[in-house]
Amino acid sequence: MLGLLLGCGLRRSEVANLEIERLQRRDGHWAVVDLVGKAGHVRTVPVPCWVKTAIDSWSSAASIGEGRLFRAIRKNGSLWGCGVTQNVVWYVVKNCAKRAGIEKLAPHDLRRSCARMCHTAGGEIEQIQFLLGHASVQTTERYVGCKQKLGQVVNDRIEFCLGTN
Repeated sequence: MLGLLLGCGLRRSEVANLEIERLQRRDGHWAVVDLVGKAGHVRTVPVPCWVKTAIDSWSSAASIGEGRLFRAIRKNGSLWGCGVTQNVVWYVVKNCAKRAGIEKLAPHDLRRSCARMCHTAGGEIEQIQFLLGHASVQTTERYVGCKQKLGQVVNDRIEFCLGTN
């Protein structure tokens, strides 16, 4: 769950409802295809190798080959029910944060961290917008903390030669 929140920027509802059949190879890369997000928007989300490895480990250990990726597991190790709720995702994040000594951490913090890490790594704001499924680039800009840097203006990189007449 943490990998999907942090590595793919999924919302907790998207993690809770993720079906294993949605994980497919596209253009030589793993992706969650046709993910239905907020307001019914459909998008394809690239999945980093380290997240796919974690998903494979989980699905193998839990013997999940179809349907929802995350489900409740009984004490005897058998699957129970057809999925988990958004509240379960919230609880998992809170529990992991507590074990790591982090006082305040919510699932959406991991989504924002995904956006910031992508931007820091040189990701284009429009590509991050696609990744997160934001309708507005301004929302993505708030996530990554974009601010104009007058000490490093982007248009100074444009080279233009004026003709001499």
